[in-house]
Amino acid sequence: MTRRRVLFVAEAVTLAHVVRPVALARSLDASRWEATLATDPRYARAVGALPFPTEAVWTISPERFARALAHGTPIFDAPSLERYVEEELALFDRMRPDVVVGDFRISLAISARRAGIPYVNITNAYWSPYALIRHVVPEITVARVFGPRIGQGAFDLFRRAGYAAHVVPVNKVRRRFGMAPLAGDFRWAIMDADETLYADIPEIVPTAPLPVTHRFVGPIPWVPPGALPEWWHEVEAAAGRRPVVYANLGSSGSVGALEKVLAATADLDATVVAATAGRAIACPPPPNARVADYLPGDLAAALADVVVCNGGSPSSYQSLAAGKPVVGVAANTDQFLNMAAVEDAGCGRLVRARGDGPGAIRAAIDEALRDPRMRDAARKAQAALRVVDPFACFRDVLDSVSSHAHA
Repeated sequence: MTRRRVLFVAEAVTLAHVVRPVALARSLDASRWEATLATDPRYARAVGALPFPTEAVWTISPERFARALAHGTPIFDAPSLERYVEEELALFDRMRPDVVVGDFRISLAISARRAGIPYVNITNAYWSPYALIRHVVPEITVARVFGPRIGQGAFDLFRRAGYAAHVVPVNKVRRRFGMAPLAGDFRWAIMDADETLYADIPEIVPTAPLPVTHRFVGPIPWVPPGALPEWWHEVEAAAGRRPVVYANLGSSGSVGALEKVLAATADLDATVVAATAGRAIACPPPPNARVADYLPGDLAAALADVVVCNGGSPSSYQSLAAGKPVVGVAANTDQFLNMAAVEDAGCGRLVRARGDGPGAIRAAIDEALRDPRMRDAARKAQAALRVVDPFACFRDVLDSVSSHAHA
């Protein structure tokens, strides 16, 4: 049997957009599929050695991405997207993939179509125009200057205009490559593909009826490589006698937010285990905290009574897969969208990374530790997650689009 080539292209503005393609690529039968990952190598150390080849493609910096989210300005400009498309077309011409799989690489909707290659898009349902969720003003300029209440009013009034502004450079590049513009909403650019897969469950992110090319596949788990820290078994042995709080603000959470979490829990009668994502924290951790660069999130969530994260989808679902409530200390739009859905499902609490202090974080953690309704909702989510298999769903989609392409 001739192996078919699948090219994964990851937008390396956060670690999450890289590790989801990595996990999917690892799940493929190497006798049937020849996988390659194309991404910026900045997260190579965190990802570790891979059993398939990699290609380097240019990606805007995480700092530029974070600045755009902080100010509510367009993430991509037309010259950057043009460079993306041209690099991707050159890569396709050299590699001749049968299928392209992307994660937040919105240029692929242009380049893959231009090259006539089926495109499978990994994304989150809360970005979908079909999502039935609450939109909370993130930590953009208007919220920081005028506060969340006035900021929410302005956000509600101008949110659609903001989405329209974000899609302008996308449509400029689409026209440049002979494609019709998208509707005036950036979310359509995030969704655009031959097959769009939501790394969520509908119990957390409800939607209106979806097109046949949109489907839920469930969260895509990934655990960083590496050994457990020396103190792990000590914490594990004491877990039944004392509550455990697992804190991981991820690569896109601010170091300052992690320091707030450590300050908020310094006098809590609990053991705090924290992962820094390889970044230095300014202050020494309090006596009740154990800190490592990276931790196996699935084991840490299973050990913990509550998980404190940046509000992003991967860490939230890791917590819910263990049946544990989530406290999301959110900063950017993606995190606010996800945590508003988690909170409305009764599984956690949303806290503002900049607008709220250690007291608000402590109150949310106390509630998550003590409220049986939150624990019950987290366990219901856990039950829903047990019946989904994102890797099997992905393989089915890959077989389908590949078969149609070769029919």
